[in-house]
Amino acid sequence: MPQSPHVAVLHIRTSRPHDPEFQAELDMLNAAALDALAAEGWTSELVAVAERPADEVHAAARSADVVLVMGGEDVDPSLYGGRTEYPGSGAHEPDADRLTFEIMREAIAERRPLLAICRGLQQLNVALGGTLHEHMTGHVIEADDPFVATAVHAEADSDIARLGAAAPVRCSHHQAINAVGEGLRVTARASDGTVEAIEHVDAPVAGVQWHPEHPAVAREQLAPLVRALLEQGSRAR
Repeated sequence: MPQSPHVAVLHIRTSRPHDPEFQAELDMLNAAALDALAAEGWTSELVAVAERPADEVHAAARSADVVLVMGGEDVDPSLYGGRTEYPGSGAHEPDADRLTFEIMREAIAERRPLLAICRGLQQLNVALGGTLHEHMTGHVIEADDPFVATAVHAEADSDIARLGAAAPVRCSHHQAINAVGEGLRVTARASDGTVEAIEHVDAPVAGVQWHPEHPAVAREQLAPLVRALLEQGSRAR
């Protein structure tokens, strides 16, 4: 029997004393992602990019069948020439961004499957020379549950776009793609034009702005996206 896929789940850190509520939200999403992967019979490793040595993070990514890059704080605006002061700017993690950029570029060069979620999508775009809108409204709400039910419209004939358009998705973000990075194409948008999915033109690498790992939908929405990239990677090889 073929071996079950192994997933390296990259997040930023395990502790945020300055923002425990945000940490709790991210922990919830991480746990739901791990549960959804386990439900498929897949193995996974949660890797805190800001807390582990760079060589360990690279090794975890290289040994995985697919890399999953999770969300978190805004991408450091100095990395794409953005404004340093804007509503909701908060804390940044430039070292974690740079390390994740390296992993993303290597995945593209080696044609290894990678799925980037929310901030991960934004990192992928910036890693390839794209820019972001520093602040926008309508895709996050101030409430106990900040996730907004969003209809996604496919803009290209791709598995990722079709999966996003199949059912309402959960969004929670105040930044979005502006100029698209080199080698990427937009494959899905929200009704207001916000980019909701990007895919590399050659490699099995994609990003979604929505949260397929939200616990209410993770078992239905996350695994099909990961599987689509695994299958794309197999065809590329």
